[in-house]
Amino acid sequence: MTSKGLVLLVDDEPNIRETISFILEMEGYEVKTAVNGRDGLARIRELRPRVVLLDAMMPEMDGFEVCRMVRADAELASTTIIMLTAMGQKVDRERAEAVGVDHYLTKPFDDEEVLGLLEAAFGR
Repeated sequence: MTSKGLVLLVDDEPNIRETISFILEMEGYEVKTAVNGRDGLARIRELRPRVVLLDAMMPEMDGFEVCRMVRADAELASTTIIMLTAMGQKVDRERAEAVGVDHYLTKPFDDEEVLGLLEAAFGR
């Protein structure tokens, strides 16, 4: 089976990584993971995924900083970043928008909404 595309999932919670990976793989996506922000940034640079699902609060480097650094790199700036986070306050959304997050979803999120955003990002 041909992959619909590569998605990098960056989240420090193993259960979240397993659940999201399973859902996306069942839908035909190739999923790679990273366990913290620093690892996530390194994997983005290495893999050049079209889409990154990014948690906000993680050890070593938070998702906001990862996004800021991706946006500052001309070779990575077009990466679609979907932030998946438990942080639902207006100030959190504004901070995400300020660093260039494309879509901001709060946990628990709707699987269909995530899949719809992926389909759009991959041009389907």
